[in-house]
Amino acid sequence: MTIPVKDKTGIAKMREACAIAATVLEQLKPLVRPGVTTQDLEEAGRDWIARLGARSACYGYQHGSRRYPAHTCISVNDEVVHGIPSFKRVLRDGDIVSLDIVVWHDGYVGDNAFTVPVGTISPTNEKLLRVTREALDLGIKQALVGNRIGDVSAAIQQFVEANGFSVVRDMVGHGVGVAMHEPPEIPNFGRRGTGDKIRTGMTLAIEPMVNLGAYKTKTLSDGWTIVTADGSPSAHFEHTVLTSEHGPEVLTIPRPVSA
Repeated sequence: MTIPVKDKTGIAKMREACAIAATVLEQLKPLVRPGVTTQDLEEAGRDWIARLGARSACYGYQHGSRRYPAHTCISVNDEVVHGIPSFKRVLRDGDIVSLDIVVWHDGYVGDNAFTVPVGTISPTNEKLLRVTREALDLGIKQALVGNRIGDVSAAIQQFVEANGFSVVRDMVGHGVGVAMHEPPEIPNFGRRGTGDKIRTGMTLAIEPMVNLGAYKTKTLSDGWTIVTADGSPSAHFEHTVLTSEHGPEVLTIPRPVSA
């Protein structure tokens, strides 16, 4: 499939959508603490998305016969992605919680995610979060015009595995723009020099999903929540990145908001 390349207008609209997604995410991070429910975070995210003039790209998203029922994806501990918020899910000291915010604005999508510690977490989970975030940075550095998608994938995989963790293989990063998922797929594993060639004007959602244990996952009975098959914790960090002649540019940068 042809990989969409954005023109000046598309890039401007992507900047705005991504700024909104990043701002919502930034507003949610400090709300994460013991005693808060994932539904509390969902409602705050829903309200911020509306306040900033956007709408959730998650809410009502259809996969098979199912539609996603929330405005945010909030995944706790062994939940890799697509966790459904609930008043029954109360955050506890030592948990880790991944906040995934995807918004529509003026016909374009902004997509980002961040895993937040709840209170004091174990040294092992601290390392898991640090390695996953650093893997994202290393992947972004490989999103250079003239490189290939496999260069991004290999950089992430090699760093994660060198640190004793595993990358999820059932879920991948992706292009993003006028749809939440556009070509190309961006696995978090692969070989350098393989895959699609990176060209100027691509907008890519690069998103390492890293497990403390093995890489295998399974889907819960709700049809959405992806968890680690062995029950080990998982971390998820994501940015939307523009490829340019000047190098990769992270678009999901929050902007100041008034109280």
